[in-house]
Amino acid sequence: MALNLLGKRSLWQRIKDIALTDVGVLARGGVDGLTLERLEQTLLEADLGVPVTMRLVEEIRSRAAKGRLKSSDDFRAALVELIGDALRAGNADASLRFAPAKPTVILVLGVNGAGKTTSIGKLAARLRREGKSVLLGAGDTFRAGAIDQLKVWAERTGAEFVGAQPGADPAAVAFQSIDAGIARGVDVIIIDTAGRLHTSHALMDELKKVQRVVAKRLDGAPHEALLVLDGTVGQNAVQQAKQFSEAVPLTGLIVTKLDGTARGGVVVAVHEAVNVPVKFLGLGEQATDLEPFDATAFAAELLAG
Repeated sequence: MALNLLGKRSLWQRIKDIALTDVGVLARGGVDGLTLERLEQTLLEADLGVPVTMRLVEEIRSRAAKGRLKSSDDFRAALVELIGDALRAGNADASLRFAPAKPTVILVLGVNGAGKTTSIGKLAARLRREGKSVLLGAGDTFRAGAIDQLKVWAERTGAEFVGAQPGADPAAVAFQSIDAGIARGVDVIIIDTAGRLHTSHALMDELKKVQRVVAKRLDGAPHEALLVLDGTVGQNAVQQAKQFSEAVPLTGLIVTKLDGTARGGVVVAVHEAVNVPVKFLGLGEQATDLEPFDATAFAAELLAG
């Protein structure tokens, strides 16, 4: 997992600047109050969120007082461990859930500009590489070009495709996609939805309708409801996740644009806020640039060098 999460100066470099200017302080069994305050501020600026940051700072204070942080390596290892623990807490199963009998239905949600349709294409490519047959349903009938964009991804990945005219009822497209997927015997149906502002009640109500229609058409569906979040928007991603989770029971998160952001900590904050596992990270523009999420590797990369 090769991430450039924090631009030119990594989170660890910034922490080291403030917390390890005098490693002797650690060796004597403590860090002073000012250092902890500055550590807290740095973690908040990295978008780890208040609850996680408070826990991390308190645990660092406790370990230092017990003489367990005697070097910069100890300090970094402690932070990696604690961030990894936060990502593994609660509902943290990063694997895709598949239906006991095909088809598996995946509903994909997100605001405009988050990379939702591109993430669908990348997910389809990954599933096709794994030998699964896939159908893409173009439920985003609102955004100009969304149907054509998804059709291109279907052609690129060898997936089946169901579309409609712009302005068609998204719930009807979802229903038709499941019908077609069953008739064609595909393994996985991925349904796109219209990008919407999380503050738009009318559009969120429409999303609820899509979810209800999918559930009515196929028992147990959707088997996954994946929310795509732009990793560059910081704490706005947390608010988006909360709003979407109130409308539709989310089962997983895809966090995009982490190849060049200084805000990688938002991954931790979002998981903490909605207790939904991060399942994939979007790291680039290529079809292969969708990485399964690994909490341990992500925490280590966040605190890399």
